Amino acid sequence: MAARVDVLGVGFDRVDLTGATERILRRLDAGERTFVVTANPEFVMLARADPDVGRIAREADLVVADGAGVVAASRMLRDPLARVPGRLLVDALVPQLASRHSPIFFLGAGPGVAEQAAAALRRRAHGLVIAGCRSGSPNTRDDAEAVANIRQSGAEVLLVAYGMPSQERWIARNLVALPAVRLAIGVGGVFDQLAGRQRIAPRLLHASGLEWLWRLANEPQRWRRQRVLPLFALLVLRHRIFGR
Repeated sequence: MAARVDVLGVGFDRVDLTGATERILRRLDAGERTFVVTANPEFVMLARADPDVGRIAREADLVVADGAGVVAASRMLRDPLARVPGRLLVDALVPQLASRHSPIFFLGAGPGVAEQAAAALRRRAHGLVIAGCRSGSPNTRDDAEAVANIRQSGAEVLLVAYGMPSQERWIARNLVALPAVRLAIGVGGVFDQLAGRQRIAPRLLHASGLEWLWRLANEPQRWRRQRVLPLFALLVLRHRIFGR
C-alpha cells in the first residue's frame, strides 16, 4: 500500500483526525519538525497548475484532507480518506499543547483577529502558552520582521492564517529561519472562526460534507475559488475511468 493516497497528483496521508493528532504529538515528543498542510480541492487544483505549490505538498510532513471534496474523490478512486478539518485539528491539538506548555504563535488574519483567537483558545485550555500574535502580511517584503517576532517569542508551534496557498508558501520559505518552531500549520479561516468573525456551519451540514455551500452562502466572494470544483470533479471521474 502506498504511503499516501494520490488525488490528482497530491499525496494525502492515511490518517483520520485522531491519527493526525497522534502523529503530530509523537513527532513533537521526538523533537521532529512537522509542517502540516490541510488541503481541499482548491489546493489540489492549485498544486496541478503551480509547480511550487505541488512541491510544497510533496515535501510537507503531513498532508490531510480538509475538504469533503477530497474525501469524495478518494472514495471514487477506491482509496478512501478520512476528513481532517483544520479547525477540528486545532481543537484537538490545543489541550495537548497546553499540557506540554508548548508556546504557540498566531500569525495572520485581520488586525486583532489573531489576538482574539488566541484568547478564545486560552479560555478553553488551561495553561495554554501564547508566545505572540501578529496579523502581518504574506508578502515577502514583510518576512524579515515577522520571522524576527517569532524567533524572539520563543514559539515552538506556529499557526498561520493567510489562506491557501499564501500560508503554505510563507511556511515553506521561512521555516528554515525558525529553528525553535517544531510544528507549523496553515489554518486558513480558523482564526476568524475562533474570534467569532466567521460563522461556523451547523453540525448537520458539516457532517454531510456541505460546509463548502454554507461558506459560499456566507462569503459570496469565494465563488472565484470554488469555480474550479466542477473541473476537479471531472478530472477525478476521468482518472477513475481511464487511470492516470
